[in-house]
Amino acid sequence: MERNLKNVLVISFGFLLLFTAYGGLQSLQSSLNSEEGLGVASLSVLYAALILSSMFLPPILIKKLGCKWTIAISMCCYIAFSLGNFYASWYTLIPTSVILGLGGAPLWSAKCTYLTIAGTSYAEKAGKNAKDIINQYFGVFFLVFQSSGIWGNLISSLILSQSSTKVEISEEDLECCGAYNCLTDTTNTTESAKPSNSLIYTLLGVYTASGVLAVLLVIIFLDQIKSNQAETEKEKLEAPSFWSTFLATFRHLKDKRQCLLIPLTMFSGFEQGFLSGDYTKVYVTCALGIQYVGYVMICFAAVNSLCSLLFGKISQFTGRKLLFALATVTNTACIIALLLWKPHPKQLAVFFVFPGLWGLSDAVWQTQTNGLYGILFEKHKEAAFANYRLWESLGFVIAFGYSTKLQASIKLYILLSVLVLSMVMYGAVEYLEAKSSTGTPTATKKENGGPHSQETCT
Repeated sequence: MERNLKNVLVISFGFLLLFTAYGGLQSLQSSLNSEEGLGVASLSVLYAALILSSMFLPPILIKKLGCKWTIAISMCCYIAFSLGNFYASWYTLIPTSVILGLGGAPLWSAKCTYLTIAGTSYAEKAGKNAKDIINQYFGVFFLVFQSSGIWGNLISSLILSQSSTKVEISEEDLECCGAYNCLTDTTNTTESAKPSNSLIYTLLGVYTASGVLAVLLVIIFLDQIKSNQAETEKEKLEAPSFWSTFLATFRHLKDKRQCLLIPLTMFSGFEQGFLSGDYTKVYVTCALGIQYVGYVMICFAAVNSLCSLLFGKISQFTGRKLLFALATVTNTACIIALLLWKPHPKQLAVFFVFPGLWGLSDAVWQTQTNGLYGILFEKHKEAAFANYRLWESLGFVIAFGYSTKLQASIKLYILLSVLVLSMVMYGAVEYLEAKSSTGTPTATKKENGGPHSQETCT
C-alpha cells in the first residue's frame, strides 16, 4: 500500500474509534447525568474551552510536538472525558470537559495539517495536482469518520437495552414529556428507568477502550512527518503570532457580510445542541427510555451523512439558495410539530422521523454554510473560519447552558426565532452579493469543492 495512503487510513480509523466513543457519550449526557443539569453543563463548558483552545493552542502544539504527537496527546484529552464519566460529579466532569475542549482544536488542526502535507508530498512525487490529492485524502477521511455517529450510538443502545429493570412509564409521567415538560419532575421517569451501574460501567469501559485503541493506532502505525516536509508548514504556523491571529478574527467583523452571517452560524450550534441535549432527554428518554437514545441518534447520523454527500453533489445544479430554503422549511416544520406533539411509546416511528428530518436540515447547514464562508471570504479564510468556529461554539455554549433552566417549548420558540433572523440576515448577504460587481456565478461553481475540509483545516 502506498505509504501516504496508509497514514491517511491510520488517522481516519483513529478518529473513527475516538469519536465512536465521544459521539455516543455526548448524545447520552443530558439523560445519563441529568442530576442538576450536570451533563449539559459539562457540554457547555466543553465548547467554551474549545473556543479558547482554537484561538491559540493549535499553532503552538503543532510547532513544538509535530502533527503525530499533537494528535496522540489530544486524543488522550478525549479519553479523560470518558474516565470522568465513571464517577460523574461536578468535580470530575467539569475539569475533564475543560481538558477535552482544550484538546479538541489542536486535534483537528494537526489532522488537517498532516493530511495536507501528505497529499502535497505524494502529488510532488507522482507529478499530480496537489489540490486534487488533498481533496481525495479528505474524502477518504470523512468517508470513514462520518460513520462514527452510527457505531457509537449503536454500542450505547445495544448495551443499555440489556437492562433487566424494564419500567412501564405511566400516562401521568408521559404528561411531563415533550415540549411542555415539567421542569421539576423531568428526572422522575429518567431516574426510575436508569440502567444499572454495571451496565453504565460496561458502556464507559467500551468507550474508554475505543479511545485507547485510537491512541495506540496513531502512536504505533502513524509515521512521523519528515523534517523537510514539515518545515514549510512550520514556517506557516510560526508566521502569525497569537495576537495577530486573535486580532484578525475580530477585525474580520468589520466585514458587513460576516456580521450578517453570525445568527446563521450560531443557529448551527443551537440546533445541534437542542437535538443532542433536549430532544434526547425530554422526548426520547422521557417517553421511551435511555436505551432508545442511541437508535434515534443513529437515524440522525445516517441521514446527515447521506445528505451531506448528496447536497455536495447537487449544489452545483440547484445553487445554495434552494438548499437553504429546503433546510429552513424542514427545520421550521419540525419545530412546529415538536411544539404540538405529545410523545407516546405507541408512536415509536415518530421518534425516528424527527431526527431524520433534523439530519437532512443539518446537512445543509454544515455543508452550505461552510461553503458560503469559503466563497465569500476567499482572501481571508483563516479569519473567516475562526469566526465560524467562534460563533458556532458560542451557539453550543448557550444552548447547553440554558438547557436545564427553560422549558423545551421556550427553547423551541428561541430556535424558531433565531432561524427566522438567520434567514433574513442570509437574504441580506445574498442581496449584497448580487449587487456587487463580482456577481455569484463563480460562487455556484465553487460550492461543490468540499467545504468540510476547508472548515477543519483553518
